[in-house]
Amino acid sequence: MPQEQSQIRERQKTNLREPRRYKVIIHNDDFTTMEFVVMILKEVFFLSEENAQALMLQVHHSDKAVVGIYTYDIALSKAQKATNMAHENGFPLRLTVEPEDN
Repeated sequence: MPQEQSQIRERQKTNLREPRRYKVIIHNDDFTTMEFVVMILKEVFFLSEENAQALMLQVHHSDKAVVGIYTYDIALSKAQKATNMAHENGFPLRLTVEPEDN
């Protein structure tokens, strides 16, 4: 009688979860022009003209605003790109990256 071989696969538990998300925050200053902020919001964060204008006014009145929420690498990349563009144009625009509250 032939012997049957059985293959037993052991299951491994994997803790897969969504990657942590981070907020990109733009801060108000007295030197960066409103037009430049709108241009940054449109070119780097791909906001529409209307949304960029509204967010720029929100930053102007409340000193800071969340521009978007992304994974860490993307949030950091966008914040650095916007900061570099501002510095190249002589503006002290500041953007920060913070973990999203869960």
